[in-house]
Amino acid sequence: MAITDEVQRFGAPVRRWARHQKREYTQGEPRPLGGDLGAMGVYLGLVSAAAAAVRASGRELPDRIPPGDAALLAVATFRLARRIAKDPVTSPLRAPFTTYQGPSGHAEVAEEVREHGGVKHAIGELLTCPFCLAQWVATGLVFGYVTAPKATRLAALTMTLVAGSDVLQFVYDSIQNGALDPGGEEAGVQ
Repeated sequence: MAITDEVQRFGAPVRRWARHQKREYTQGEPRPLGGDLGAMGVYLGLVSAAAAAVRASGRELPDRIPPGDAALLAVATFRLARRIAKDPVTSPLRAPFTTYQGPSGHAEVAEEVREHGGVKHAIGELLTCPFCLAQWVATGLVFGYVTAPKATRLAALTMTLVAGSDVLQFVYDSIQNGALDPGGEEAGVQ
């Protein structure tokens, strides 16, 4: 009983400080600082567990990653993060945390975070933000690269090919819409 009393006694000022910081930061807006802190804790826990597993396996970390592999992983990170955050097919992953708002660009959807404040808000923001997801995706790809480089390169190649195909789709659409018309917009100007 004495230990719990001491924890309560020392914890009270920390809780007061945290509430004050949240009030000052949010200025009344529903920001999920606790949920964001939880997400950072989950990330740190996963990275720590993966690092411990790599260490326990006896695998050597690479001294450097060849530029070609780094580029492959970068493009794959971009494509996979965007796929998770914006693709209609991955909507079921986001559905518990978001509401559908409509289409957004080519083959993408716009969604709003369903709850304001708390853990579900933080998860909703993470799942709808390709910039936020990129950190998680890149970390997964890097640990994959360290533990199973051939399989990770193959998975990264798949997403990189999809990204390349996306670029070609946009180029094709532009051509179909007159991007190569020699008169361009000026042809209609008098």
